[in-house]
Amino acid sequence: MFAQPARRMAHRALLSAAAHRCQPTSMAGAATRFNCLHDPLSIGHSGELNLSPLTSGINYQSNRHRHSLPYNTVVVFVPHQEAWVVERMGKFHKILEPGVNVLFPVIDRVRYVQSLKEMAFEIVPQSAITADNVTLTIDGVLYLKVFDPYKASYNIENPEFSVTQLAITTMRSEIGKIQLDSVFRERESLNTIIVGAINDATSSWGISCLRYEIRDIKVPTRVQDAMQLQVEAERKRRARILESEGTRDAEINVANGEATAIMARAKAKANALTSVSNAIKADAASFLIAEQYVKAFSNLARTNNTLILPADAGDINRMVAQAFQVYKTMSSPPAMSNPDIKLENVDGVEGSDGYLSDLEDAIRDKNSPLSPTSSTTNNKTNKTGSGSKQKQR
Repeated sequence: MFAQPARRMAHRALLSAAAHRCQPTSMAGAATRFNCLHDPLSIGHSGELNLSPLTSGINYQSNRHRHSLPYNTVVVFVPHQEAWVVERMGKFHKILEPGVNVLFPVIDRVRYVQSLKEMAFEIVPQSAITADNVTLTIDGVLYLKVFDPYKASYNIENPEFSVTQLAITTMRSEIGKIQLDSVFRERESLNTIIVGAINDATSSWGISCLRYEIRDIKVPTRVQDAMQLQVEAERKRRARILESEGTRDAEINVANGEATAIMARAKAKANALTSVSNAIKADAASFLIAEQYVKAFSNLARTNNTLILPADAGDINRMVAQAFQVYKTMSSPPAMSNPDIKLENVDGVEGSDGYLSDLEDAIRDKNSPLSPTSSTTNNKTNKTGSGSKQKQR
């Protein structure tokens, strides 16, 4: 009489234990699920319970890195940031929200457990060929998030694998459009293009690609050596440019300093000449010529050039006298060769009329020493006289 209630109580205890063992459990980095398939409990005529069908019915299967499937215990508790897809008699029924939910036993079953958190998936190193035929090895990290549990469960089988394969093919396609130098400069743009291509394809899968990051780019050893040589050459070129610019600036500064010094010396010399001219009045120019004449001869001993020197180079006084004579010759006015010249009166000077008239007559007179013709005749006479003296000798 009491055997049937005891069996029912034992049956319920076993079901509670199985439900407890089938609760979602998380693992490091990934999750697994299992189907709690059990056959009806076989209870022998002796009243002993046979547990072998229950333990052998647990089948662990991989479910896209999701939590394990829970067993229907009528009242279920859905964790936060998870969505449980429930099927009723093999057909989609509803999606359980986080919190307390009630299911019908036997006919309702939790078929999929989708995590609504952001998930990271590693892209294993893949080879890609650039536009200039350089083979690269690139790996990366893909960040995904489920925004529609229904589509993620029924529109694609193993969506994570599909998304990673799509990311790999898109990466290879984009790498083939650019050259090696652009790969390192346009890494950010490559990430953006890959994310856009993935989102266009996964919108019907209920999955969104938040970002894609290229983690490492490896080039062949020879190419890497060539790139290193190129970098060194570029560094050397920049160093030479900086050095030349420094030399140029230094020369400009030196030239500016020399120009300033020359201007200062010229001003000092002008001031000195002004002081000397104030002291000696009209002889300032002759003093300058004499000074330069002496300096020119003082510099002759510093060179190895063959020069023609005057016979009296050792006599400084005579050299100075010659320099003054040159200056007087150059500064003297030319002789008046026009006998018809007329001199004007000097205003303010008494008796200038008679003096000028006498001077004009003297110039016109051929026998006058002031007449140009008289000087010519005298030169001829001197030559004739000297010639006759030579004949007499």
